[in-house]
Amino acid sequence: MPASIAAIVAAYNEEPTIGPIIETLAKSQLFRDVVVISDGSTDRTAERAREAGASLVHQLPWKHGKGAAMLHGLAHTDADIIFFLDADLKGLTREHLERILKPVLEGKMAMCVGIRDRGTLGTKLAKHLPLIGGERALTRRVVEDLPDRYVQGFMVESAMNYYCRMHKLPYGTVELPGLHIRRKMQKVGFLKGAKEYIKMGFQIAKAILLVRWGRLKGEIV
Repeated sequence: MPASIAAIVAAYNEEPTIGPIIETLAKSQLFRDVVVISDGSTDRTAERAREAGASLVHQLPWKHGKGAAMLHGLAHTDADIIFFLDADLKGLTREHLERILKPVLEGKMAMCVGIRDRGTLGTKLAKHLPLIGGERALTRRVVEDLPDRYVQGFMVESAMNYYCRMHKLPYGTVELPGLHIRRKMQKVGFLKGAKEYIKMGFQIAKAILLVRWGRLKGEIV
């Protein structure tokens, strides 16, 4: 029996980009479930997702954070393979989806992370940086077995990486030419966007350290 696959998109105020993403997911016919968690959005994110063909859209009353929203989406599907995507993508195609899914469906990887198009040099460099990409396909256990405290904010990506490493589960990356994101500067302006990127950088560094400390304490096994 073929493995069931669910796409889960956690979104916060992504009205400009959520529609085309969900439309691509729905039209690809690769997914049994297309689940959108609108994480306290105050715009029309949820409405756009419904219009674009999501099979389930849930509106959280306030912002819980990326990790919590992803877990909330997981609770709404029993699919064998989970495909997480960010909600600010531009240029997503069926080929991108297939590239990420293929190694997991073939059993070659327990988790496959997509590397967005950052230009020739940027894409090569990204492969040597911590894998925090939001576009990833994985067997359900990789996220389901994580302690809840590590499925918070940016810790979730680092925790999934460590789970695979500690359990000797094969994981890796694929390049996604033509896939970009809507930058924070485009969302909130240059100054605020720059501040948010700096804040995000500190959060990612903190998340990596906390996950590694949790591994040393035996909390991620």
